[in-house]
Formats: sequence, structure tokens, C-alpha cells
Amino acid sequence: MTLIKSISGIRGTIGGRTGDTLNPLDIVKFTTAYATFIARSKQQETASKRIVVGRDGRISGPMVRDVVCGTLVGMGYEVIDIGLATTPTTELAVRWHEADGGIIITASHNPTQWNALKLLNSEGEFLTAADGAEVLRIAEAEDFDYAPVEQLGHVVSDDTMNQRHVQSVLDLRLADVESIRKRHFRVCADTINSVGGIILPELFKALGVDFEILNGECNGHFAHNPEPLEKNLQGIMDRMRQGGFDLGIVVDPDVDRLAFICEDGKMFGEEYTLVSVADYVLSGMSSDEGHSSLNTVSNLSSTRALRDVTEKHGGLYTAAAVGEVNVTTKMKEVGAVIGGEGNGGVIYPESHYGRDALVGIALFLSSLAQKGITASQLRQTFPDYQIAKNRIDLTPETDVDAILVKVKEMFAKDPEAVVNDIDGVKIDFPTKWVHLRKSNTEPIIRVYSEAQTMAEADELGKRLMQVVYDMQ
Repeated sequence: MTLIKSISGIRGTIGGRTGDTLNPLDIVKFTTAYATFIARSKQQETASKRIVVGRDGRISGPMVRDVVCGTLVGMGYEVIDIGLATTPTTELAVRWHEADGGIIITASHNPTQWNALKLLNSEGEFLTAADGAEVLRIAEAEDFDYAPVEQLGHVVSDDTMNQRHVQSVLDLRLADVESIRKRHFRVCADTINSVGGIILPELFKALGVDFEILNGECNGHFAHNPEPLEKNLQGIMDRMRQGGFDLGIVVDPDVDRLAFICEDGKMFGEEYTLVSVADYVLSGMSSDEGHSSLNTVSNLSSTRALRDVTEKHGGLYTAAAVGEVNVTTKMKEVGAVIGGEGNGGVIYPESHYGRDALVGIALFLSSLAQKGITASQLRQTFPDYQIAKNRIDLTPETDVDAILVKVKEMFAKDPEAVVNDIDGVKIDFPTKWVHLRKSNTEPIIRVYSEAQTMAEADELGKRLMQVVYDMQ
């Protein structure tokens, strides 16, 4: 397995031959490059040089943390080690500590042997494409120096960030804590043996929610594939079918993705996490007199239902390129009050510009509490779309960009089609859409398509796949 380098950081498997995976040498090199970039990008020299480090519950986490923290000390930084913490907790901690940046040690939804470094700026947000590219350049050129012995940094531990994160969620204006407590919800949560098992119980206690945790021990030995997709969640779905719960809640290992399961054991729908929370937020915002923006943003591969809900409330929906930093950038441009990604990622700017499952849980429970309905009843209030996900495997020599240009030109002539090429090619038809996007790490084209039935969505995707095959 080759080390994967991207503008957002580095990712790989632990163990194996030097240079083939995420090994200590790579960790030192890229941590050094990132610290060098942060030092050079500061607007002015200040006395403080501070970086926050947090990690999920992976088996390799302590080793990676030790290497990262030691490297930052060697670069002359004060390191704020917040220990086992979610991705959104680490993002918030950068702001709260007024740090120059942050490093999140997590491979998100990838299996247990994976780990990664995710890099943050001083706002606790992911680096832009240009900034990430500069970190990669510095690492490749090994264009860096370490601090003299008199200027070595040090590590400070802070175990208060989880508690502060929970409190910040309770303080959100639209988090209706009183209504949630009055409903006496009982939930079942699968925290997949990572940091969700530490922080979600604290959130539930603060909200007055009775709970049962599955896979709650934070030991990194994931009980199942950690990506929160229906095919991986039979355990909690079976538990929900036994009855006695109002809601099932599933997070990934770093707790930035969120999926719900209805009281009857059926999936609420990963794509509808954002849709449901956005509907609640827009309802609350529209009741404020003089509120000028009810805008939303999601990426091009997310369900059209968010657009429908946004327009119902009189707002403007905008699509962004795939990737959290692209979504947050577009949200700032259009003044979106909520946004995110269809994979269960809720971004609520009143809290921060990052996907946050804790925020999503609090707002979703607020919606259920105020409406006095069940999760399955809430799901029925939204437009029903189905997304099919396919892929086209290509040879490494294939010119994927040329293929996508041809697809764009072909459908630009269709009077019923609206073509968007900001990220691959997305073709919108009146009642359906299809999005073709090349992978950055392997020779494939991802083909996502959406329609009112799965059969129709899959047929549209297969139609475009055949178009590509005919071009080769």
C-alpha cells in the first residue's frame, strides 16, 4: 500500500516496508513540513508558537501522537495535546487555545490498520488547496530546519476540551435542550470503538437522554467496518428492531459523520442527515425577523432534497466541489446558514466551519422534540430520492480528463441537461442527475446518480458508464 499524499494531509497503513506505508519517517517529514509552513505563513512574528494535537481511538494513535508531538517540539512549538478527541473537538480547540494550527491524527472511516494526519489552519479549518500544496512542496524539497537546543518546544496536556465541546453544543441558539429533556428520549448509539464512546455519553447526559452504547470501548479494535453505511450497521439495526428506543445514532471513528436509524430499525438515510437538520435550522432562522440569508450548500454528489428543502423556506441552494474545504469556502461566499456533505456531514457555522456529529445530534433531537413526532414520521416529510453509486475502472494510462471533456461536450447539446464542470462533470436533468468524478488516488471514475427510484438512478448511472466505455 502506497502512502497517499494530498492537500489535506497524508494517509496510509501502519506496518510494512519503509516507504510503503505511514511509517515514523513519513510522519516526521510531513509534520516538519507542516510546522514550517505554519511558521512561514504567520502574518507577523509573535512570542507564541502553538499547535493543537488530538487523536481518535486507533491502535496506532499513541505511536503517531508521540512522533508528531516530538517533531513539533523539535521545531520549537508549544504542543497542546488534547488526547483522545473527535475531529470537531480538535478543530474547536485550535480556536479556543488561539493556536497557529492543529493536527488531527485520524483516518476517519478507514479500517483499523489505517491512520492519517489531517492539517488545520489557525481557524481550526482544513487547509486550502494552495496551502496544502505548499506543505507537500516543502516536504518533497525537505526545505526546513529544526530549532536550536535553547528554543526547543514543550508539550502541555489539556483534558478539558471534550467537556467544553459538549457545552458549546448546549449553548447553540437552536439547540432546544429544554424540549429534548421533556421528551425523555431513549437512544442507542454505535460509537465503533473510538472517541465517540467517550464524548457521546457526556452529550447524552447533558441533554437528559437515556442511552445504550454499542461498541463503546475506545480501543481501536473496530467491531465492524467503521464507515457508517447500512451494510455495516446490521448490529445496531437489529438492536433497534427489538424495540424500546426512539432513535439509533451512528458515528464514524472521528465523529464528524453521522447517520440515524429510525425507531423501527430502518435507516433514516445517510443523505438525509443534513437535509433534516437543515430543514430544522431553516425553520428556526425563518422565524427571525430581518434574517436576510437562508442559504445552504452541499457538494455536487449530495441529494437534491437539500435544494428542495432550502427553496421551500425561501433560501438559495448552491453546490460546491466535493471536499469539506470546498463546501466551507462556498458557504462563506454565499453566507450559508448551514451546509455539509451527503455522507452525514453537518456543518453549522454558528458552531464552527467543520463537520460535527455532536451538533447534528443536538439539532436533530431538537427537531423531533419540537415536532412531537418519531424519526420515521420526520423522514416522510422530505422529498424521497435514491442515489446509486457506481465506478468505472480504467487503466493507469487512460486520459480521464479528456473523457470527462467529451462527456461534457456531448450533454451540453441536450436542451434538458444542465452541465456543471467545477468538479468532474455533473449533468442535471429535470427529475434526476448524474455526477462523474475522477479519483485522485486510483484510475477510476466515480459515477453517482440520483432519481426518484433506485432502478431509475442506477439506469442513469449505467447509461453514462456505457457512454464512457464507448469512448475508449
